Amino acid sequence: MSSDAQGIKEQLRQYIVQEFLPGEDPANVGDDLALKSSGVLDSVSTLKLVTYVEDSYGITVEPHEASTDFETIADIAALVERKKK
Repeated sequence: MSSDAQGIKEQLRQYIVQEFLPGEDPANVGDDLALKSSGVLDSVSTLKLVTYVEDSYGITVEPHEASTDFETIADIAALVERKKK
């Protein structure tokens, strides 16, 4: 894994904890935590996260990507890396 990917994951983790899991220890939010099926993200919070990712990384997330690639931090980081190339 590139250091870029690790940095993206850490930035995403911090944002997710701050916005959707206040008070949670970021160390408890793993790269493979199922964000949607565990209830961390609902449709509104997913849209908020999509907007954050688009603004932070200068990419455009297509609607189908928001539904398929926003399940884990690792998935989102991989999407960002693909789109940034």
